[in-house]
Parts: sequence; C-alpha cells; structure tokens
Amino acid sequence: MSWPYQPFESLYAIPSRNGLSRPSSVRGYGTKMINMGELFAHDRIGNIDMELVTVNERESREMLVKEGDLLFARQSLVLSGAGKCSIVKEVEEPTTFESHIIRVRLNKALSDPMFYHYYFKSPSSSMVSIVTQGVQAGIRGSDLKQLPVPVPSIDIQNRISKILATYDTMIETNRRRMALLEESARLLYREWFVRLRFPGYEHTRVVDGVPEGWELTPFEDALVLQRGFDLPVQDRHEGTVPIYGSMGINGYHNTAKVSGPGIVTGRSGTLGEVQYVSEDYWPLNTSLWVKEFKRVSVFFTLFMMREMDLKQYNGGASVPTLDRKAVHRVEILTPPKKLITLFDDFCSPIFSQIINLKAQNQKLQTARDLLLPRLMNGEIAV
Repeated sequence: MSWPYQPFESLYAIPSRNGLSRPSSVRGYGTKMINMGELFAHDRIGNIDMELVTVNERESREMLVKEGDLLFARQSLVLSGAGKCSIVKEVEEPTTFESHIIRVRLNKALSDPMFYHYYFKSPSSSMVSIVTQGVQAGIRGSDLKQLPVPVPSIDIQNRISKILATYDTMIETNRRRMALLEESARLLYREWFVRLRFPGYEHTRVVDGVPEGWELTPFEDALVLQRGFDLPVQDRHEGTVPIYGSMGINGYHNTAKVSGPGIVTGRSGTLGEVQYVSEDYWPLNTSLWVKEFKRVSVFFTLFMMREMDLKQYNGGASVPTLDRKAVHRVEILTPPKKLITLFDDFCSPIFSQIINLKAQNQKLQTARDLLLPRLMNGEIAV
C-alpha cells in the first residue's frame, strides 16, 4: 500500500517555533520549561519535574505547549539525536520550551500527532535527510517544514497509533510498577537507616546519635569505589553485556569487565545517578563502580549512596567530576550485619520482580519496534 507524501508544513495548525533562551540562572518559581534533558529522557512528556523560569505576557501567549505538540531536538552531539521527536501528552500547568527545541502543532483534522510521533521514531522516517553535521549534528525548522511525510487517511493514522500505543501503555504500566517496587525498598531504608526506626530500636541504647551495635566509619572502610575502564566505540562488539557510563546504559558489548550484581554511579559529566546492576557488566571510565563491598551489601549501598547526594563532591572545574577520595573520607553510619541481612531479605524479591518487569519491557519494545516500520510502510493493512 502506498500513501501520498506532502511537505510536513501542510499539516501544521500554526507555524513551527523555536523555544526561548534559557536564563543564566534558574528561579524556583514561574513557568515550567522543557529542556533538552527532558526531551531526550522522555518520548512522552507529561507532568514531570522541570526548571521554572519567568516569561513575559507575549511569551505566555505564544510560547506554551499544548497536549499533542511535537517537540524536535534542533541539535545533538550525535547524528542520531538530531531531530529526536517527543510528544506532549499532558499539560497540568503552563509549560514552555527552550531554544534548542522546535515545537510543531499539527492540524488534528488532518493528522494524528501520535501517528507522526511514531513515524519519526521509525526507520521509515526521512529525518536523517535534513540533518546537517558541524560541531554538532542539527536540523533547521525551515528544512523540517519541507520534509516529505506520508499522509494516509486520518482513520488509518488513528488505527496505527492505537496499535502501537497499546505496547507503550503496557511498557509504561510496567515502569510505574518498577518505580513503586523500588520506592517501597527506599522507604524501608529511610525508616531503618535514616530515621533509625529499625526492628528493636525501642530497646536499643543510643549514644551521641549512634545506636548500640552500629558504628561511624569512613566510607572506604565499608566499600571501595573504582574508576571504570576505557572501551572506545570502535572496540565494541555486538553482545548482551550492558556498558554503563555516567548516565546509565551506554550500549552493549560481548565481554563483561565486572561480575554483577553491582553498583555504578557517574564519575564525569553527570553526577549523582546511582544505578543497581543485576548482571555482569562493563563500567566505562566516565563512571565509578563498587569494587569491594567490605561491610555492607549491594542493596544497602544502592540506597545509602542515593541518600548521600553525591553531586556535592564535585571536584571538577569545567566538567563535573566526582571526587572519589572525598567520598571515601565521608563518615557513614554502618548498621550491624544482622540488620543488613534483614534488609536484603526484604529487597531481594522486590528486585527480582523489577528484573522480570524489565525483561517483559524489553520483549514489548522489541515487538513494537519490529511492527513499527511495517505499519509505517503500509506493509500491514489496518
């Protein structure tokens, strides 16, 4: 089945717009602003935490987003990131967007925004044809307007987007379940090890803020952080071993460097993200990994390091860099081994469920991604 093609601009409800320049200092009040971080982190942008900025009366009329708006990345450090498309799914309060983003608002009588969101995620998309490569890869709004896109009937658009949305809804449901499961473990950690309301706390003597049987000790006496390992892109081979950088999984390789389970956090660039890794993995040199768990467990370490606010140990000048030596000197409150074991017994089935849900999501994503180009090419009738 072949569909007619038209310039993307023929579907616009209003002219496309680049966003507002980000202020040099972010205020704690005002209008929400979608930045490139949210755009790349979320395919569907809803009620999430964002920077708050001040906008004037004209900007509040013209530069806010609405449900169904498509947002495109004007620039990216990598070729595949330029033109990345996200869709605004819900707007609970006034929200604007920054200058590196192009907003497109479609005429819903002619087009289903969700259909075109999926189109630009598919291999069928011709987005790469308008990407320019300089210091960064990028697209221009003027080129996006002229980009030929398929225009099946609105009925076909709706049906295709509903089929694909079914997969995304199941994936999102699993993500929410994972978040709730992890939150239950975090709340127990805070109850026992921050508020010190652990089993038997009523009968435990506390001296200078330290319960009997607990100990204040330097971080490095409880566990040891190690810098990750170099692995240039050209040396990577196809495989299933996750490669962890400062922001999480950076790719996959055929060889592991570290046996799981383990804990990884950002060393350079992005600080403060602490990741639990269930399988064998390769930590990159932009990350730190726990080389040795001396007196605490993996699960205890995960939540303890998240509570520490590691960003405060930035030792970099131009590029944020986690000062491992400073972290190693921090005193931490170490509970008795028996209490850590009880916490592990609580966490172990929780994280087993999370691992299963991640595996389900991977299968759903694979099925959706196989179906996506066939639907977009008209190969499958709907």
